[in-house]
Amino acid sequence: MTLSAFSSSFLFSPKKPAFRDYPTLLEDDDKLPGLEASLEQIGEYQRRLWANQARALLLVAHGPDTSGKDSLIRTLATYVDPAGFHAWSFSRPQGAETRHDFLWRVTPFLPGFGEMVAFNRSHHEAAIAERVWPVHEPESYNWQNRYRSIRNFESHLVDEGTTVIKIWLNLSEDEHRERLLKRLDKPRKRWKFDESDIEGWRKRDQYETFAEEALVATHTEEAPWFIVPGDRKPQARAIVAALLAEQLQRLAPDYPEEDEGVLEEYRRLLAANGVT
Repeated sequence: MTLSAFSSSFLFSPKKPAFRDYPTLLEDDDKLPGLEASLEQIGEYQRRLWANQARALLLVAHGPDTSGKDSLIRTLATYVDPAGFHAWSFSRPQGAETRHDFLWRVTPFLPGFGEMVAFNRSHHEAAIAERVWPVHEPESYNWQNRYRSIRNFESHLVDEGTTVIKIWLNLSEDEHRERLLKRLDKPRKRWKFDESDIEGWRKRDQYETFAEEALVATHTEEAPWFIVPGDRKPQARAIVAALLAEQLQRLAPDYPEEDEGVLEEYRRLLAANGVT
């Protein structure tokens, strides 16, 4: 994946695996690209992606509970054409999902050519959350096999024309605590409260340790992870919007070339039906 200097500054490094070594907040907002400008670019280049029907883009958003994944995806979708954009959320596997290989449940929701798809959590949950909250007997898991399967899966997607952008929203412990409390204080957030939020908080350190290991094992040059400061939601949105706009522009820099024969036939049909 070709990256600008700005995008590269948020790139995860397996040599620096601990989330505490990455910022959760940027001091200077003025150095960030304007969110509105990036959203307009996303809207324009996503339409070009849809028009060309040649490439696809998958955005994967991860982070602890309350890290802002939902609101991030809503913001990124501000100007997109809904014909070519979809967002899907993946929680704990259940029912038929537990009776198939762990990649089975995400496969039907991958983007087709021309589409941009956002995953709120993803197949990576099978190598992070399931280590904390197993779906099967703990001794039945082979985590190295899962890491390898994810690398191969994403390599296949890239080879076949899908750009994969993986985001980890890096949330500090203090901000995580404050956002959990807001789910009690704000009526519009109370519906989100679930007992699993408290369990997630209690196991925060364990969850992040497994997440760090998973990112090291699944970060590749072709499908890299980006660590985005998550303590201030406007900052996180501006950063991810700029990353996304950059890659969309590389995928679809222009609309398909015009076919003069088709245009001429269109003019003829318009004229024949009194449209002049």
